[in-house]
Amino acid sequence: MTCYPFKGVRTNASTTDFSAILDEELAERVKEAAEVSMGCQITEDDILFMQELADQIIDLTSYRGHLSDYLTRRMTCLAPNLTIMLGELIGARLIAHSGSLINLAKNASSTLQLIGAEKALFRALKTKKATPKYGLIYHAELVNRAPNECKVGVLFVNS
Repeated sequence: MTCYPFKGVRTNASTTDFSAILDEELAERVKEAAEVSMGCQITEDDILFMQELADQIIDLTSYRGHLSDYLTRRMTCLAPNLTIMLGELIGARLIAHSGSLINLAKNASSTLQLIGAEKALFRALKTKKATPKYGLIYHAELVNRAPNECKVGVLFVNS
């Protein structure tokens, strides 16, 4: 997703060129909507704050992309098999939850399956209800899109 800051008030929308961010038909609809839009007039201070907020949102979006690229590179280097099977985000969450990659490798398969579901597990044990079948690995595409998630989760952690 790309964000574009729009600087100005709605009265200037009819003369603004939106061709860089919108197609011609949508740009015309935006201009028409701006002309008939109801609402109070905003001050220059309001515009400055909105522009600053828009710039911060654009910066945060860019920073998120950089972090995602960094995580992908690091996980591919540190845990390539985990990254391929679960994805870099879920793999990183599993490593963080375990404390380290070595601690994650030392866990039994039943523990791996429930990492991230400890709260639900202890609540179920306390109330004598059914225990959860999976934790963080449920969010993996491999497990989530399977017809029977529980069996795929067990097969995944046992492999």
